[in-house]
Amino acid sequence: MQEWVKESGARIVVIFEGRDAAGKGSAIKRVTEFLNPRVARIVALPVPTERERGQWYFQRYIEHLPSTGEIVLMDRSWYNRAGVEHVMGYCTPDEYRRFLHQAPLFERMLVEDGILLVKYWFSVSDTEQERRFRSRLNDPMRRWKLSGTDLFSITKWVDYSRAKDEMFVHTDLPEAPWWVVESEDKRAARLNVISHLLSIVPYTRREPPLVTIPARPAGVEYERPPRELNRPVPDITATLGEPTAKPTGKAKIKKKAKKKVQKAAKLAKPKKQAASASSAELTV
Repeated sequence: MQEWVKESGARIVVIFEGRDAAGKGSAIKRVTEFLNPRVARIVALPVPTERERGQWYFQRYIEHLPSTGEIVLMDRSWYNRAGVEHVMGYCTPDEYRRFLHQAPLFERMLVEDGILLVKYWFSVSDTEQERRFRSRLNDPMRRWKLSGTDLFSITKWVDYSRAKDEMFVHTDLPEAPWWVVESEDKRAARLNVISHLLSIVPYTRREPPLVTIPARPAGVEYERPPRELNRPVPDITATLGEPTAKPTGKAKIKKKAKKKVQKAAKLAKPKKQAASASSAELTV
């Protein structure tokens, strides 16, 4: 798909929305895993600055829209105003109503200009959301994902549900409809999103061009300076018992074969000992 995007000059915006811990970020990570970062960009904007608060609401998102041959994946988007800003009181009722009126106009302008706009809503239950919150809370490596707003959203579950319903009523457009991703199972949600996105982008299959690796020129004189002149990164792997990198290719096959041999030898050892014991008893 990305080869088609580059060659055709297509512009694609994919919006990932949903409740906190619904699996938006991990889905984006899987979608972009094998994409060229020069073709696919992730946009996850922080809280608006004081200057941005004084601008037209959609203005700070415009500069992140794709140019020709680009895919932009938005981890949350202008729909913050229809969700968290409205529910948490971060915008006024007038600003909220104005957004619901302007969002369809804004999106129709994008589509009319040739942008393919895809909008996903990740749906998760209250019990699964709370389970994921607790999992993050107990994991120091992922605790950064939790904010006070995230935790407070538990008490606003019904308010968020109503806000989502109202958002769908006003912004589910024929030109840019909402697609609901059942995200109770994260792995299934990721696969479903990838499959669906590929099904609605009108690409034709392209293969990256084959290239030939040239031979190195012979007879080039070069003497590397002494390594002692460099500042090496300390090799901590020398102090580790197991290799840090997972084996691949032939090394992986050899490792599996070695494990099988060790397992077979381990299973055969008790039988051999039992046979020796029986032989000893008969001799006695």
